Amino acid sequence: MGAYILRRVLLMIPTLFGIMAVSFIVIQFAPGGPVEQVIARMSGEGGGAMDRISGGGGEMNQSFENHSQYRGAQGLDPAFIAQLEQQFGFDKPPLERFFTMIWNYIRFDFGESYFRDISVIDLIIEKMPVSISLGLWLTLISYLISIPLGIRKAVKDGSAFDVWTSGIVIIGYAIPGFLFAILLMVLFAGGSFFDWFPLRGLTSENWSELSWPERILDYFWHLTLPLTAMVLGAFATTTLLTKNSFLDEIRKQYVVTARAKGLSERQVLYGHVFRNAMLIIIAGFPGAFISAFFTGSLLIENIFSLDGLGLLGFRSVLDRDYAVVFATLYIFSLIGLFVSLLSDLVYTWIDPRIDFERRDV
Repeated sequence: MGAYILRRVLLMIPTLFGIMAVSFIVIQFAPGGPVEQVIARMSGEGGGAMDRISGGGGEMNQSFENHSQYRGAQGLDPAFIAQLEQQFGFDKPPLERFFTMIWNYIRFDFGESYFRDISVIDLIIEKMPVSISLGLWLTLISYLISIPLGIRKAVKDGSAFDVWTSGIVIIGYAIPGFLFAILLMVLFAGGSFFDWFPLRGLTSENWSELSWPERILDYFWHLTLPLTAMVLGAFATTTLLTKNSFLDEIRKQYVVTARAKGLSERQVLYGHVFRNAMLIIIAGFPGAFISAFFTGSLLIENIFSLDGLGLLGFRSVLDRDYAVVFATLYIFSLIGLFVSLLSDLVYTWIDPRIDFERRDV
């Protein structure tokens, strides 16, 4: 196992390097950039979160041979444009910027946001609690729904219950979560029908004045609509995985033997089948949580104005705050690679029969 872990860790280096290289190359051809954002803001043509022109190191975006190639730069002092390029780091060749960025990221030096007076790592930590809340509750609730439902569908395989619930699961999976979010807003958040739930944030403005029981109720009151929109489409995969896993175990010989010994269906299901069928579900928990934490909440955070990592990433892309964009990409890719390795290790911990040493990476 030690050799397998070492190979996987070493494989992360070129994988992460490739992700950053491809992303950096794509950015070179993307229109706009921090310099153009500043120029547009000065001329009143653009917006974005530009309360400050950061002097922190910028390593991204396309370089231009002539200052006049910046859209809207005509008439501005070339010395001022050159100062902006130097301030964002765009006065250096792309290759030098890229390797400088990689060297800084290896040392976990992510610099400062271009347009916010805060370091990138502090900004990520500041926004993380909202995304952690959504990710934790989404994973917990989806598992609490998926596992009992999947078991019931396996036991009632082919019945009317199985057919109808499969239809509901497929519909929930097929309809994007953001459409559910919009529907819930129209129905229950002051749209055309009811005004029962708030539209933004995870807490009310007077949250600090509330007692602890009131704070808990207020928190879940704000969480209801975004979490419902995310859960409706999140439990489908786990439900079907649970069902198929249980069906595979139910059809094995040891189940026939257990029934022949006179054990009840409940004893067979929860005494023998359950612990074997749940291996793949439990082992997939780290990956499911990371998926919900990093990717599942981006649009939901934007729709409900939840100040988390999804909303931060979206605004950073719009504002061309590439210091934040590339740092979050690097951190999340790194975490994703380690979680993938962790999932494999959980498999071997739960089921010692699995031996990755005999497999190619």
